[in-house]
Amino acid sequence: MKFNIAIIPGDGIGPEVTAQAKKALKAIAEVYDHTFVYKEGLMGACAIDETGNPLPDETLNLCKKSDAILFGAIGDPKYDNDPTAKIRPEQGLLRLRKELGLFCNVRPVKAYDQLIERSPLKKDRIKDTDITIFRELTGGIYFGTKELSEDGQTAFDGCSYTVEEIERIAHLAFKSAQSRQKKLTLVDKANVLETSRLWRKTVTALSSQYPDVALDFLFVDNAAMQLILNPKQFDVILTENLFGDIISDEASVIGGSIGLLASASVGNENALFEPIHGSYPQAKGKNTANPLASILSAAMLLQHLGLHTEAAIIEKAVQKSLELGITTEDINSDQPFSTNKVGDFIEDYIFNQEDNNINFQNLHMGRSTII
Repeated sequence: MKFNIAIIPGDGIGPEVTAQAKKALKAIAEVYDHTFVYKEGLMGACAIDETGNPLPDETLNLCKKSDAILFGAIGDPKYDNDPTAKIRPEQGLLRLRKELGLFCNVRPVKAYDQLIERSPLKKDRIKDTDITIFRELTGGIYFGTKELSEDGQTAFDGCSYTVEEIERIAHLAFKSAQSRQKKLTLVDKANVLETSRLWRKTVTALSSQYPDVALDFLFVDNAAMQLILNPKQFDVILTENLFGDIISDEASVIGGSIGLLASASVGNENALFEPIHGSYPQAKGKNTANPLASILSAAMLLQHLGLHTEAAIIEKAVQKSLELGITTEDINSDQPFSTNKVGDFIEDYIFNQEDNNINFQNLHMGRSTII
């Protein structure tokens, strides 16, 4: 099959990790006889530096014409440390989400056995945690009316949602729950906020279309606490934009490394896939950044394209890299591998799925391969 994939490397470590994800996709294409046509575009600080625009029209048009978008990261210290800057890298991503109608952010959170000891939470609480968070992405307070009084003493941010905005993401969350453990938790603040009361009313009404899914509710403050006390109780979490931003970042510490957390932002016609770790400028150009989140984002991209077997192979390759310790310094500080070497291992696994652990380990540690 043939697919057009837009590549937006972005800022910081974005180009380095995206290159490894692209390496995995190229291997998948060769092994499974697909054709992936790649075209790159600028977005973020690099786009501002070159064009003065965080999202050039050329990049937007490229994304609109693509079957999927693989994105690296966005942000640069010269903008992060200057809150007065009127043109900022993140404006490009916000505009892209809005222009493409990417209303649903999907973030899997999984506790890998090999990383449990690295988590700040107790092992018995997080073992077997497997959550998918659905965050509404184009509505709410982030996109509401913003006002500052003339004297600068009063500020206002408006938050609004429509039934249509709630229903379209709720359908996706319910369908995901049907393929998992059949449990959906709506996180809101319905005891205080009118928008949350609309969320609860709308999702409750919609639940009759999914009788096999158990629906429950948690106020966001309690949900934040429960994620720490007992994350295994959750299957699929559904929530609005601001709450989802906070809850998903809190959940990211469960697994022990932010370097393994992928995400998808999907709409009715377009979809973007990215790691959640940000641009991490301190590691830029050092070949030490963990590429696994970007590689897992590529697996989510394949799932979106209906290539489920191919996606599962990438996930299996990541699992194998953790088992063998072929990982970057954030996970394996005693004997770390470079960003490129981890990408090489994933690529090699895709080409040689039937090989044994000893062969893989010897090959990637620079020893002679056992035949």
